[in-house]
Amino acid sequence: MTFTTPPIPRAAGSFPLIGHALRLIRDNLGFIASLRRDYGPLVEITLQPGTRTIVVQDPDLIRTMLVDLAPTLDKGRFFEKMGHILGDSVVTAAGQDHVGRRRQLQPAFARDRIARYVDVMRDEVTATTGTWRPGRPFDVHEAMVGLSLDMLAKTVFSASLDEETFRRLRHDLSVVMTGVGARVMLPDWAERLPLPFNRRFNESRDAVRATVHRAVDELRASDHDTGDMLSMLLHATDPDSGEPLTTDQICSEILTLAVAGTETTASVLSWILYELARQPGIEARVLAELHEVLGERPVAFADITRLPYLRRVIDEATRLHHTGWLVTRRTTTETRLGEWTLPAGTELAYCQHALHRDPALFPDPLTFDPDRWLDSAQPPPTGAFLPFGAGKHKCIGDHFARTELITAVATIVRTVRFELADSRRVRPVARATVRPGRLIMTVSPRTSTTRSAAA
Repeated sequence: MTFTTPPIPRAAGSFPLIGHALRLIRDNLGFIASLRRDYGPLVEITLQPGTRTIVVQDPDLIRTMLVDLAPTLDKGRFFEKMGHILGDSVVTAAGQDHVGRRRQLQPAFARDRIARYVDVMRDEVTATTGTWRPGRPFDVHEAMVGLSLDMLAKTVFSASLDEETFRRLRHDLSVVMTGVGARVMLPDWAERLPLPFNRRFNESRDAVRATVHRAVDELRASDHDTGDMLSMLLHATDPDSGEPLTTDQICSEILTLAVAGTETTASVLSWILYELARQPGIEARVLAELHEVLGERPVAFADITRLPYLRRVIDEATRLHHTGWLVTRRTTTETRLGEWTLPAGTELAYCQHALHRDPALFPDPLTFDPDRWLDSAQPPPTGAFLPFGAGKHKCIGDHFARTELITAVATIVRTVRFELADSRRVRPVARATVRPGRLIMTVSPRTSTTRSAAA
């Protein structure tokens, strides 16, 4: 691989045959953060033998890569592997395939559809909080994964599955979501080994696809719009050809949505509850805003844009605790990026987690401060804050995700108060996504008196 001048530095710590894999295994977040500290706008790393990756670190160049160069780039190895595991979807597709699929799916994430999902989301949150036993420590991230799975599954299948089938589907989705990170990171041959891990993953993935197949067949036979996302996907057509999604395509979209959306939503929710427990002043302002806007009634879709402080809390959580640690692209032709000309086949990557914690871009970056987003005199540079990516590959479910987060937080914090089980600081752990390490908290009921006192 050759590049035009100026030369691109190569990160230290590479070993024969394994490249930088050892450093990534030991401390992937620390290694990626050190690249921003020790190198310039581009730096080369080796993720596996024979594959060199250029990590793009400058916000303007990241923006160029995601927006200006998007039509000429493939999504790279990470997304190729995800497509191989879960099937082709809007998340894994590139080029014109992505454009067509995105146009086909966009109605499922339109404002009127999201408005119909809020009641389902809120009911699932209410049901979940009712199972938490006051004073009993529990793993909050694990609970948020379960909640996120329930919200997603009920949104997709709210009227399409009976309760027994729903419980089986939830279990199978959980197995797939837990295992896909390891599948993506491991070499291709590893997934063919006759190991219990591989067998469980394959069985659950196949079971999800079979469940979706049956639900689609039954909906087609009934010719009925149930109002859930599955019905929307079933009735979605290609804007140009008028062709609907195939059953296999619908299965792949739902599988990928579960993997890409559930873990990220669960992690952001966990971090928000953690930060509110650590900072009572911020929690009190959230409660005061909710009391002023909602009174005693539950949150509704019309309230989503009427809670500016809660929205800033969510923005700050997606900045400080972003779940993305290595997002890939690949050049398909010789490509100019800033001062460099990159040959076809160059693997590119950027890290939202490290980008959002760069002190050159965000003053006092490790402090959780929702009011930093009010500072119009010192806004972050273009391309420095990318909670949902940018350009034509920006997350299609960004408004869905924000609505889900606001609905969940507004419902949870008015019902219970969280307390940390110990004083240890919870640190991020990067697997397929960045998530909190062991996060043990307890809850106590929040009465209407304590809600009003915060106001």
